[in-house]
Amino acid sequence: MNYDEATLTLVRDALLMSLKIAAPILAAGVAIGLIVSILQSVTSIQDQTITFVPKIVVMVLVAAILLPWITMRLVEFAAALFRLAG
Repeated sequence: MNYDEATLTLVRDALLMSLKIAAPILAAGVAIGLIVSILQSVTSIQDQTITFVPKIVVMVLVAAILLPWITMRLVEFAAALFRLAG
């Protein structure tokens, strides 16, 4: 199979963009999950549902705070795609 170099570059750039956008949100979820897990270990509370609510709240807050940055990155990526197409 022969793949076009431009197509591979676009797919690679799209994957990197999605990783850059998702990484801060996922990192916040992992950090809060770790903190809640440590607190559960210290207090001997082993309820699995306790970790979900703080993770969801923090991840939504981080996404809301980073929304202008995410939008700017997506607009820049879309503009680059339109420049390549035109």
